[in-house]
Amino acid sequence: MNKHRFNESELAGVYKAIAERRDMRHFLTEPIAPEILQSLLQAAHQAGSVGLMQPWRFIRITRKPLRSKIYKLVEDERKNTAQALAEREDEFMKLKVEGIMDCAELLVVALSDRRDQHIFGRRTLPEMDLASTACAIQNMWLAARAEGIGMGWVSLFDPHSLAKLLHIPEGGRPIAILCLGHVGEFYSKPLLEIENWAQAKPLDDFVSENTW
Repeated sequence: MNKHRFNESELAGVYKAIAERRDMRHFLTEPIAPEILQSLLQAAHQAGSVGLMQPWRFIRITRKPLRSKIYKLVEDERKNTAQALAEREDEFMKLKVEGIMDCAELLVVALSDRRDQHIFGRRTLPEMDLASTACAIQNMWLAARAEGIGMGWVSLFDPHSLAKLLHIPEGGRPIAILCLGHVGEFYSKPLLEIENWAQAKPLDDFVSENTW
């Protein structure tokens, strides 16, 4: 008997949130209750971080003109990405890759400008600041799913342009645009699978023993 184990219903809830988490692109206009948004941010802030550096910063976008400018940055990069994909350009342009103008809440997640002072855990792996912030985003994603809130991670943008737009200080770096909002339904499987862009591979393809 493991006294630290969650009970069956609690355990099922954790695994259900993981299994049913989706990168959402379609949203309703209904606002998110302030206390729910606060809970989601708190969940993100409780993520593990190497050396307890807490390198994440969350910028809530509440001005519509600013949201429109962020959308334009994403749209510019979407076109650049499509061109880089060459023969899949037309196929890519048909994909819905963001919900910036539709979602109830828009957040930009950035790496702190002061993270370089943290040596613990970063001396040989400086990218652990990025890994820690990704853990915070995943925490928010799972909490959002448990709350019935959709969330989409948008990474199609030029970080220098977005940093300038949001007055992020030198040394800081935006890594994610997060769309959050109520949804009509959650996708039954990842949207890129539904759109036949790619297919997820099974776990066995990614696990080995002792050597690569």
